[in-house]
Amino acid sequence: MRIGQLAKRTGVTTRALRFYEEQGLLTSRRMANGYRDYDEIAVTRVTNIRYLLDAGLTLEDVHAFQVCLDGDMANARIGTAVAEVARRRLAVLDKRIADLVAVRDHLASQLVMAGPTAPTSRRAPAKH
Repeated sequence: MRIGQLAKRTGVTTRALRFYEEQGLLTSRRMANGYRDYDEIAVTRVTNIRYLLDAGLTLEDVHAFQVCLDGDMANARIGTAVAEVARRRLAVLDKRIADLVAVRDHLASQLVMAGPTAPTSRRAPAKH
C-alpha cells in the first residue's frame, strides 16, 4: 500500500510515517516510480508505535520494543528488558509529575498569600 493509504488506515500523518522510517522503526520498498510501498503488517506496526508513544514512551524507548512491534502489543506479556524500559520511563514521568505538582502548589500558595485583591485572569479555567 502507498504511504497515503497507510496514513489513512492508521490515523498517522505521512510526515510521521516518513520519520518512523528514518528512525528505522518502519520499512518500505520503493516502486519503479519512486513511491513507497508498505506491506499489510505496517498497519499493525504503526498502530503499535502509536500505542507505545501514547503510553508515554519516547521513540528511543520504542526501539527496545522493535522485536514485538508486529504483534498484538496491547494484549501481549512483555519481556524483562522491555519491562525495564517501561519502568525507567515511568520513573521519569513520576518525577515530572512531582515537579509539576510542586510548581503548582508554589503558585497556589503565592496566590493565597497575595490575598483576595490579587488580579485574576478573565479566562475560564481549563476543564480536565
